[in-house]
Amino acid sequence: MSSSMVGSLSHQVHDQSGPTIRTQNMYRPVPPTVDTTACFCRVDGGLKTVAGAKKFVPGAKLCIQPDIRPSVHPSRRKSARSNSSRSQSPLLPGLPDDLAIACLVHVPRLEHRKLRLVCKRWYRLLSGNYYYSLRKSLGLSEEWIYVIKRDKDGKISWDAFDPVYQLWQPLPPVPGEYSEAIGFGCAVLSGCHLYLFGGKDPSKGSMRRVIFYSARTNKWHRAPDMLRRRHFFGSCVINNCLYVAGGESEGSYRSLRSAEVYDPNKNRWTFIAEMTTAMVPFIGVVYNGKWFLKGLGSHRQVLSEVYSPEVDSWCPVYSGMTSGWRNPSVCLDGRLYAVDCRDGCKLRVYDEAADSWSKHFDSKSHLGSSQASEAAALVPLGRKLCVIRNNMSISTVDVMGSDGWEMISDKGQSKNFVLSLLSNITGWNRPKSYIVHCQVLQA
Repeated sequence: MSSSMVGSLSHQVHDQSGPTIRTQNMYRPVPPTVDTTACFCRVDGGLKTVAGAKKFVPGAKLCIQPDIRPSVHPSRRKSARSNSSRSQSPLLPGLPDDLAIACLVHVPRLEHRKLRLVCKRWYRLLSGNYYYSLRKSLGLSEEWIYVIKRDKDGKISWDAFDPVYQLWQPLPPVPGEYSEAIGFGCAVLSGCHLYLFGGKDPSKGSMRRVIFYSARTNKWHRAPDMLRRRHFFGSCVINNCLYVAGGESEGSYRSLRSAEVYDPNKNRWTFIAEMTTAMVPFIGVVYNGKWFLKGLGSHRQVLSEVYSPEVDSWCPVYSGMTSGWRNPSVCLDGRLYAVDCRDGCKLRVYDEAADSWSKHFDSKSHLGSSQASEAAALVPLGRKLCVIRNNMSISTVDVMGSDGWEMISDKGQSKNFVLSLLSNITGWNRPKSYIVHCQVLQA
């Protein structure tokens, strides 16, 4: 590594570190604290997998640069502490650890799985909050697209897509309780934790179970159960809190009016105001700080409600937004978008002033109306929107600029127009699986 590069990296670390302290006649930076709504540092070293795990309790202290030395037996800790500085090898030979970390934070996310295998110190560094919080503060965090799908046998699996290198990445298996579940919710908290909650197990019925996957540790963990068993319900995230409402449950009262919220800082669920009527939602979105839901009532009639978290109240809504609302849809930079054709190659935008949907962003190149090419999800990726289809092809559209449409993953796409036409006619183009949920995680 050249001296100029080391100097540049050192400058970046010192710029982000804030105050300095004097140690041995040298000024060294104080490690920056982590600006996060849910700190997990106190239990990072003791995270367990779902099987037989204890409930995960978030920490309350601010994150600072962790002690990334290998753990020592308590009886030997005192003696080891005195000579640890002599026996501990540096993260990178020839560099102090702060400069070594400044080098390692620039390694692309694609290689992090390999970095954890180098040594224990690197594993501890890349399994804690400090490393990823530093990447975020330097603008180096990368967003990956996580796709949860169900195959023709009802089995759940999932994949991650790296849009920078345009590669699909392997992931640990979905835990057993969700391997065949239906009607479960999926949401992201703190940018890097993907939650699965509720749903219906084929053998056990409706569940209260909540688990989450950490993009930082690449493992599944447990979270507190919901207060009510439910499946086919609505869910959203507002101010990094997870809201669920409605849905179905076994028993005499199948459709639910109840709603609840999970606060990761307090690590508990609490009930919120009930909906005005029982509903099984089939579409929902957060728009202008409010949660809009549309679904079927007790008598299979179509209903729409809106929840205001500031006043904790629900009310029916009748507007051009809900009447012309289609799934999938998403809100980006205060504007509400929805697909306007089956393959998602045309998007619509909601005009609040006119209370109507207008047609915009037509790719002029459509993929057909087969089930395989059907748009299953619409998610924001940076300043762009991503259209994810059942055949795992992904297109991006620059709704804020002039870059237009771009295909970033053609997995599952037919290479020949004639072959695609024959597939649609004969039914060969039916997908082997279809997408259930899609989310974006940052690390």
